[in-house]
Amino acid sequence: MVEIIGFEEGECALSWPGLCEAFARGHALPRAEIADSFLYRGEDTLLNRAAWIDGLGLAVKSATVFPGNGARGKPAVNGGVCLYADTDGTLEAIVDFHLVTKWKTAGDSLFAATRLARPDSRKILVVGAGNVARSLVEAYRSAFPEATFTIWSRTEASARRLAEPLGAAVATDLEAAVQEADIVTSATMATEPLIRGEWLRPGQHVDLIGAYRPDMREADDRALQRARVFVDSRETVLTHIGELKTPIATGAIAPGDVVADYYDLGGGRFRRESDDEITLFKNGGGAHLDLMTSRYILDAWRAA
Repeated sequence: MVEIIGFEEGECALSWPGLCEAFARGHALPRAEIADSFLYRGEDTLLNRAAWIDGLGLAVKSATVFPGNGARGKPAVNGGVCLYADTDGTLEAIVDFHLVTKWKTAGDSLFAATRLARPDSRKILVVGAGNVARSLVEAYRSAFPEATFTIWSRTEASARRLAEPLGAAVATDLEAAVQEADIVTSATMATEPLIRGEWLRPGQHVDLIGAYRPDMREADDRALQRARVFVDSRETVLTHIGELKTPIATGAIAPGDVVADYYDLGGGRFRRESDDEITLFKNGGGAHLDLMTSRYILDAWRAA
C-alpha cells in the first residue's frame, strides 16, 4: 500500500535532532547516485532530482520554481516527491513536497552548523524573510536554544512580518548585522552577492542557502577566500550552482579549496578546527538529501 503523507500530519512526527541523525546514518551508507536536470524559461525553473542510495532506496523529486507566483497569490515553489523501496523498486510513499523541502533545506543547514559553528554562538542573523527563513529560525533554535535572532530583508516591512511572531529583532543595516552575528544564514533569491567578505570576522559561521542556479550568488569572492569552505555534496554544488561554480570558473577559488562534503564525515574533515577560523557552508540541497529526508519522514510516520 502506498502511503500518502500530507504536511500537517507528517510534520507532527518529526524532530530536528531526529533528522540530523538520519543524515548522519544516510551518509554512512555508500555514496548516492544522483542525477539532476534543470530546465529554464526566463526566471522560471524546473528541477528534476533523483537519488539512489544502496540500502536506503530511491527518490524522485520534481520542483517548479516560478518567482513571479507571489504576485499571483500562489507559492513560488511547487512539486512532488516519490519514494521507492530499495529492495524491489516499488512505490512506497508520495510525500508532500513542501514538507520534504522545509525539513530537508533547514535540516541541511542545521546539520552543517552543528559541526562548523562554534557551540557558544549566541547571535544568529537570518538574511531573507521568506518561508525558508522561518524554518531556519525553528531549526537553529533546536540546536542553539540560548541564541537570539535578527532578521534582515531588502524591505523592512517583510522582515518585521517574519520577526514579530518569532520574537526576533529586525536589522536595517546588513553590514552591521553581519559583523555582529556569530552565525549568518542566508536564504534569498539574490543573483548578485549580498554578503561581503570584508564584513566577516574570526569565529563566524556563514550558511548560504538561496542560490540554486548558475546565475545566483549570495556571497562574494572575498568571503569564500577568507573562509574554510564546506558543501553538502561536491557533485551538486560545484558544477550547477553559481555560488561556487562562478568563482571556480574565474579562478577566484579552486575546487580543492572545498575542504569537505558530508561524505567526509567519517574521515573527520567536516568540522571546525579552531575558534578563530571562519567557516562557510553552501547548502546545495541535493537529491540524496531529499531521499534521506523522505525516508526519515516515512519511518517517523510509520512509528507514530
